[in-house]
Amino acid sequence: MYRSYRGFSSGTIWVLIGLNLLLFIATAINSELIFYLGLQPAGFTARPWTIVTSLFVHGSLWHIMANMLTLYFFGRYVRSLIGESRFLTVYFGGGILGSILFILLAPPYLIAIGASGAVFAVGGVLTVMRPRLRVFVFPIPAPLPLWVAVIGGFLIISFLPFVAWQAHLGGLIVGLITGYIFRKRERRFF
Repeated sequence: MYRSYRGFSSGTIWVLIGLNLLLFIATAINSELIFYLGLQPAGFTARPWTIVTSLFVHGSLWHIMANMLTLYFFGRYVRSLIGESRFLTVYFGGGILGSILFILLAPPYLIAIGASGAVFAVGGVLTVMRPRLRVFVFPIPAPLPLWVAVIGGFLIISFLPFVAWQAHLGGLIVGLITGYIFRKRERRFF
């Protein structure tokens, strides 16, 4: 079943973006919230909700803008391909696996925040389902194959200091695996 990309509603995407923006404003007003909502391996048993709340907290304007713009463009496309419930499963599955990998692999007193793991899951799905898709990545003036943007973005961003590469990796794993499953189903359908 083919759904038109342009005409497909993106209400779920806007709700996720709105929640992220709301918490960004709240943490800008009261930065102590980052310690209450961010994921810290050593504090996880005392604050288990942070496995999810950390996905909605961002540390800077650049951080939230990069994640929300990617979520909007990739998320709308993925949602049109797999539907709303599967999209949410991928999004939160990638974010939660990213949080689990952060708990297991990161130093115990670091704090992870951001939707990057969930966004990498969405990018991973799209990479597998539409491997020939070309995208523009600022500041590169020519379109790149999506897989180069997603995998290259993962490699470049993950080696920057103070980046929770474990969360990115967890999200990307979920995205690539579920993208493969959805693509096989899509091919059988057609």
